[in-house]
Amino acid sequence: MTGQERSEEKSECVSLSPMMEAVPAPPESERVCVFGTGDLGRSLGLRLLQAGYGVVFGSRRPHSRSSLLPHGAQVLGHAAAAQSAHLIFIAVQREHYDFLVPLANQLKGKVLVDLSNNLRKNQYPEANAEYLQSLVPGAEVVKGFNTLSAWSLQNGPSDANRQVYICGESVEAKQAVIAVATKLGFSALDQGFLSVARELEDFPLQLFPQWRLPLRISIGLSAAFFFYLLIRYVIYAYVTQGEDISFRIMVSLANQVCPIVSLIMLSLCYLPGVLASFLQLYRGTKYRRFPDWLDRWMLCRKQLGLLALGFAFLHVLYTLIIPIRYYVRFKATERTVSVIRENRTTEFDTTTAWRGDSYLSLGILGFGLYVLLGITSLPSVSNALSWREFSFIQSKLGHLTLLFCTAHTYLYGWNRFLSSSTYKWYTPPGYMLCLVLPSVVLLLKLLLITPCVDRTITRIRQGWERGADQRNPKDSQPLIP
Repeated sequence: MTGQERSEEKSECVSLSPMMEAVPAPPESERVCVFGTGDLGRSLGLRLLQAGYGVVFGSRRPHSRSSLLPHGAQVLGHAAAAQSAHLIFIAVQREHYDFLVPLANQLKGKVLVDLSNNLRKNQYPEANAEYLQSLVPGAEVVKGFNTLSAWSLQNGPSDANRQVYICGESVEAKQAVIAVATKLGFSALDQGFLSVARELEDFPLQLFPQWRLPLRISIGLSAAFFFYLLIRYVIYAYVTQGEDISFRIMVSLANQVCPIVSLIMLSLCYLPGVLASFLQLYRGTKYRRFPDWLDRWMLCRKQLGLLALGFAFLHVLYTLIIPIRYYVRFKATERTVSVIRENRTTEFDTTTAWRGDSYLSLGILGFGLYVLLGITSLPSVSNALSWREFSFIQSKLGHLTLLFCTAHTYLYGWNRFLSSSTYKWYTPPGYMLCLVLPSVVLLLKLLLITPCVDRTITRIRQGWERGADQRNPKDSQPLIP
């Protein structure tokens, strides 16, 4: 090799480790190339190095980028990097794909993994991976790893982002990418041909897709009950008595809305399961799909429950600040002074004490189970539980939570429904309205756990179908040897 060739090679290759010259280069099958030295490219390179791969970065300016890249990797010009590995990760944006066109010969037969995403849906007429394939027709393009962030790549897979979606035309190319993803600790899911790339590129652009319906329900319920209670308390007091109690909007009114919405949303979390059970009983089989609205409802039960827990937390916080409110302290002082002036005494009411302690106790127990349900819904916790344990907590303890919270609300109302003053402008109080749905859910659940109904539901879920014996009488006859 001439001195000029050595100088050219030296300018093309920069080692990030002082011991790189003493370390033999890994075989091409264990060497991968990364085009792109941004956050995503560097995080991917670091993860590949930790998994035992030899990593070569391709850069327009290899000398200036060497200090930014993880130790143990090499940085070369694009042409030399493309020739060094069979598998190449393209961690650059679509706007910068043009540099790949002059490398068409070097990239022929290579596997190109497109990691790019767009800023919005339908930003371009075709998917980025399809556009990349048109620029380098001799390469095998695979879409993948685009649903992972630089943080998740650098810190390793967690339960929430373990899956990697890939698609491409070549089965061999996809198998190579799947092998790398598996070695990195991810679970690769083959979504089919490259025509699916647009769908994969839309995944990171989705903003809380499973939360939209629950959020709309919670916002709608909150707004409806807020204005309902505003009319019943604030506007009613101003119209009928000329009293301005608008200051109660910030705490008192909010502390009524939060538990009402929480209880209704907890009921909505368990109502679809009850409806599904009655639908299976009516049909006599589990082998028919539920209606689309029920399917969608059941898929967002976790989000409904977590939002219900959030409103319960707000209710607890609002309740804790009640003693330090100026209005409460003023009223307590005024009442005490009035009793002293009039020299009045009040007898201790055991019934009221029982009611108050029971009301508080059921609220504490219900909120404690509420928190338990929220904790077990976390992926890191639920994955550590068996299906029977998870089902026991989310189903049986969940209905027990609904029972405690409903009883807590009934004790709050106690016998107020007998007083005509409760019905301002002939409207029931908010807590009375919120008791309708949980009471219905609990009654329906009580019917389902009766022995005769529960036995039938269990048989259906084990595969039994009503009328199957009449359709296939031979199946019900014993075999005669």
